[in-house]
Amino acid sequence: MNNYKSINVFMGNQKVGTLASAAGHLVAFEYDEEWIARGFSISPFSLPLQKGVFLPPKYDPFDGLYGVFADSLPDGWGRLLVDRLLTKDKINPAEIDSVNRLAIVASTGMGALTYQPENYLEKRTDTLTLDQIATECKKMFETEHSENLDALFQMGGSSGGARPKIFYQMDGEEWIVKFPSSIDIPNIGEQEYRYSLCAKKCQIEMPETRLLDSEITSGYFAVKRFDRNGGDRIHMVSVSGLLETSHRIPNLDYHILMQLTMQLTKDYKEIEKLYRLMCFNVFAHNRDDHAKNFSYLYKDERWQLAPAYDLTYSNSIGGEHATTVDGNGRDPGMKELLAVAEQIKFDERKAKRIATEIEEMVYTELKDVWEHRL
Repeated sequence: MNNYKSINVFMGNQKVGTLASAAGHLVAFEYDEEWIARGFSISPFSLPLQKGVFLPPKYDPFDGLYGVFADSLPDGWGRLLVDRLLTKDKINPAEIDSVNRLAIVASTGMGALTYQPENYLEKRTDTLTLDQIATECKKMFETEHSENLDALFQMGGSSGGARPKIFYQMDGEEWIVKFPSSIDIPNIGEQEYRYSLCAKKCQIEMPETRLLDSEITSGYFAVKRFDRNGGDRIHMVSVSGLLETSHRIPNLDYHILMQLTMQLTKDYKEIEKLYRLMCFNVFAHNRDDHAKNFSYLYKDERWQLAPAYDLTYSNSIGGEHATTVDGNGRDPGMKELLAVAEQIKFDERKAKRIATEIEEMVYTELKDVWEHRL
């Protein structure tokens, strides 16, 4: 494997800029002159569209990268696959820096950013059924070994999040299919699918979802990728990436997310989208609402809140919400929801009506999930 000191960042066929290793394990970035003339800021708060070399602060949480590029890297399951494959090839994962990890990602990451030149790892074209993939994932958690490691990497080596997942083609479109992690209940796929249907009934913007058949479980959750539009890739950045903050440490409140959404989008339609999602997370006990589980897309020359994702019964540290609601992470309710709406100047009567409707819908559709999980 090559040891690159710099790589180029692209969006489609257009060069966005260059990343280069710098002192102190930091990675510098500079926009391409043509991108400055015709493009847009890929991370408005950290990387304004201007000439010059940008260098992350020494206290950055992303191994020397700006957050927008860290979003391209796999974490959790994806990083486990990459590190196991590196080890298999007799390469010490600890010696692979952020620049060369992005070169491994190349064109397989989330969003629109791609990286050249590519660092190739061994890839095969094995075909596994979904049940076989689930079995291999379980082996990886139990033994840190799989005879089909190359196939797993090929199908999901650039994915983020803790749960195993693969990129999947259905009906000529790109999808993501999820599998249980070592701490999940066996029917987690069915549960997340039910949550997605309930969220849609709550008028929350959601991608298309499906429950795929299985002979060993109640089904696998599949979600259509919202960072793809036919053959086009859509630029995407998480709240974690935008604010240069780790999603592993709870440090956000929905007040902050509301302010961020207003500053980026300047649109109360986007505020309502976020408000509905906040209400759903509170009433449906989705407490793993950390900074990587909210993202923004740059579409039609404007920023907008990405569709909701990773909605299921969950907890964060201490069983609380990763993102507090008016300062309350343990047991937020109507009082805190309305306080968030009030501060962002979202119509009080509308806010109360939406929260009440979502609470009733969640109770109707998901009551049995709480009773089983609590």
